[in-house]
Amino acid sequence: MEVRALWWGSAGLVLAVPGASVLVAGAGHGPRLAAALPLVLAQVLALRRQLRAPVAVLAVNAAAGLAVWALLPEVSLTGALLAAQVTLCVLSALAPRRTSLAALAALCLPAPLALAAGGGPAGVVVYLLAVVLAWTAGQWRRAQRARTEAESRRAVVEERARIAREVHDVVAHTLSVIVVQAGAADDVFARRPDQARQALRAIETGARSALGELRLLLRAFGPEEPSDDTTAEPRDPGPTPTPTLARLDELVDAVRTTGLTVRVHREGALDGLPAGVDLTAYRIVQEALTNTLRHAADADEVSVRVTADAECVEVTVVDNGRSGKGSSSLTSVGVGVGTGAGRGLVGMRERARLVGGGLRAGLRTGGGFEVVARLPLGGGS
Repeated sequence: MEVRALWWGSAGLVLAVPGASVLVAGAGHGPRLAAALPLVLAQVLALRRQLRAPVAVLAVNAAAGLAVWALLPEVSLTGALLAAQVTLCVLSALAPRRTSLAALAALCLPAPLALAAGGGPAGVVVYLLAVVLAWTAGQWRRAQRARTEAESRRAVVEERARIAREVHDVVAHTLSVIVVQAGAADDVFARRPDQARQALRAIETGARSALGELRLLLRAFGPEEPSDDTTAEPRDPGPTPTPTLARLDELVDAVRTTGLTVRVHREGALDGLPAGVDLTAYRIVQEALTNTLRHAADADEVSVRVTADAECVEVTVVDNGRSGKGSSSLTSVGVGVGTGAGRGLVGMRERARLVGGGLRAGLRTGGGFEVVARLPLGGGS
């Protein structure tokens, strides 16, 4: 969608400015007008590939623009090379700085031609300003995209740090239980072998759960670590050290105190889920409700649906609001502070990915916002 919008916008600009100028300037020059129009159309068609090959498209548009200007000097040099300036903006946003500077210098070379066309020093200045402005706009877009990517990486790092703390709590608890069960098995091994076997089975179950949580931790901080920014302040882990779906009613009740109607539907067996999956499902619901309160304008109802089968847990959160900036905050109800819809979605996707699942989120056709996460049960064990 973004690529198509860029092409339509660029094509419309070129057709409206140099295209109209060529028609006006070539009104009394039939043969030259017939030669110039295909060159304008060639520039428009070349713009379609400017994201894939901006350097080549810049060369084509510059050559075609100079040819148009040579055929019809009445067209200003700035207008004739407008398509090249548009491509320079795209190249500046996408290519390395050295490449974009070389392209900027190359596109400045035709500036003296404005003197030959009778434009005088003012024509040269206008052309150079247009070229530099196009390059600067591309640099601004490049910086904006870099900031967005840095924010996304920071959100992932913060979410991973939060996951690490939660996994530490779960594993520490599980290992403590293992130590207690091992001591109990040793005490009754000779007198009550059946009780000893029961303790050993509990040890096996706890050890498997702890291994699953350690795998989750290793996956979070494995070789796919997207950033070495370890200075980020970790987010508040929430009101309880190990939240689970069993505590979902507490979370929902806290949200209801803000005046939002929350409907919860459970389906399937939600007891005995792998700890990583259970925690991830809870956190996704929590973050989705946070985003509803903070960003869904006019939302007064949200539905939470949690279903489980033999293979996975699916979490769906749907509100009836519209996109906007809400004034409500979850801080006052003890649910935990969100960081905005954009970074919140990054955190939810990261959590789902770390347990081997996936998440999709977006506006619904009939209104409202929907978050759907699918978490395989094998991902947390």
